[in-house]
Amino acid sequence: MAKISSKDLGDQPIGKLLIKQAVPASIGILVMSLNVLIDTIFVGNWIGSIAIAAINVVLPVSFFIAALGMAIGIGGASVISRSLGAQNPQKALYTFGNQITLTLLVTLAFVVAGLTFVDSIVLSFGGKGDIFDPAKVYYTIVLYGVPILALCMMGNNVIRAEGKPKFGMVAMMIPSIGNLLLDYIFINLLDYGMYGAAWATTGSYFLCFAYIIWFFRSGNSELKIGWKHLGLRTDIVKEIGALGFVTLARQAVVSITYLFVNNILYDLGGEASVTVYAIIGRMLMFALFPVLGVTQGFLPIAGFNYGAGMYPRVIESINIAIKYAALLALLVFAFIMVFPGPIVRVFTTDADVVSNTPHAMRWVFAATPVIAIQLIGAAYFQAVGKAVPALLLTLTRQGFFFIPLILVLPRFYGELGVWISFPIADLLSTLVTGFYLNKEIRQKLKPAISAEGE
Repeated sequence: MAKISSKDLGDQPIGKLLIKQAVPASIGILVMSLNVLIDTIFVGNWIGSIAIAAINVVLPVSFFIAALGMAIGIGGASVISRSLGAQNPQKALYTFGNQITLTLLVTLAFVVAGLTFVDSIVLSFGGKGDIFDPAKVYYTIVLYGVPILALCMMGNNVIRAEGKPKFGMVAMMIPSIGNLLLDYIFINLLDYGMYGAAWATTGSYFLCFAYIIWFFRSGNSELKIGWKHLGLRTDIVKEIGALGFVTLARQAVVSITYLFVNNILYDLGGEASVTVYAIIGRMLMFALFPVLGVTQGFLPIAGFNYGAGMYPRVIESINIAIKYAALLALLVFAFIMVFPGPIVRVFTTDADVVSNTPHAMRWVFAATPVIAIQLIGAAYFQAVGKAVPALLLTLTRQGFFFIPLILVLPRFYGELGVWISFPIADLLSTLVTGFYLNKEIRQKLKPAISAEGE
């Protein structure tokens, strides 16, 4: 790979730069999402549809703990991008060191708690009836590897903050490809069932971690830290924490959402309804990969140029990112609307699941064309270090709108109430985010540009 400098984030044309940042991010997310999809297909066909529901029950818990690493990674990445833009490499080094220490301390504490209360946690997240035993097996084994996954997520965001998206892409691809290979060996060849699925997932985290370590020890990284950088500094921890809390709060709300939806659907339609949601959840992760890639690519560009005081480039990056993301979201919407039936039949042959999922999937993706504004808007505030608006806008969809909707609408419309809550929440959160993003551009960025010109 050609050597890339973080200074490119402030020099190259925004459109070209966003493509260079977004394409590797999109490929990485695609491979990761394909891993989740194929993993689900393997589990569904080699173990059974109950296994799909079991994994869906466990994911929000393990992802929440892993998201602690992602939160620390994204929060610190914003600090690192702005520090590099402001020509302050020492702050970038101390930030990275503090991220490593924080990730280890926090995730290990949560893993101990998670293993202590295994049964109650699995039951709380919808692991009832036939789902409980396979969910407990998967949960326990995967939790052992979650601190490593958290370090990988943290490191990947730092790699992107340096402006090295291709390396970040590889870091996302390694655990995905590794998981599929280990799935084949442990589930299909050795017939280890849920134990095999769990150890395949955990093993893939360690493969990714080995690559992350190699990257930062090689000449490809600008961040060469020593032991002194690992000592926690109050000012840096506060800044990482404030911005990282945005990501953590989002994942916490997602986990709570899974808890509510899994339990509501189980009460309304049993294991089959939980499996429907599991398949739709996989498609949400997979189908939106190009939109999420643009969002990932946008973050270091906005952060670096904001830190460097190049506000016209910040505005340009917002406009181009929304334009690209909206176009891609429209294509995703068209794909889901046309092919929901064939998509579902790839996962399972269960008659109830095959008949009920397409209608639900269409509702869940109904507002996809407008989500670009919500994603880019929330990402902007996080990229430039404005924690409070970033937090509030991040929580609008899941926390302020979706959770109240799923608690109310199913009482009147049954399962349909769950599915229509998705597009309603998307529309409402997009309106709120669009209002505040436009206000930020008019009242903060444009006046700053005018002041520089005087």
